[in-house]
Amino acid sequence: MTKLFIAQVRDARGEKPLVTVRAEAEGEARLFLTAAYPDAEIAAIAEPSDWTSDADTGTRAGDIREHPGVAWQMPSSLAG
Repeated sequence: MTKLFIAQVRDARGEKPLVTVRAEAEGEARLFLTAAYPDAEIAAIAEPSDWTSDADTGTRAGDIREHPGVAWQMPSSLAG
């Protein structure tokens, strides 16, 4: 079963918008992202915890989506 991961991706032009990827584990998510963005740095990957989106985040392993207008922000475990 796949989980949703969010990623911070940077290339020569700068920071990309928030990227989501479906994968079974973080390592697999990194492999999918590296294949999709071969000239970019995958700066961070995290499970989004309680993050919800009304945008299409895909349903199958390897589904990668960019979310224009949404900037990367590390999920906080300090919800309160």
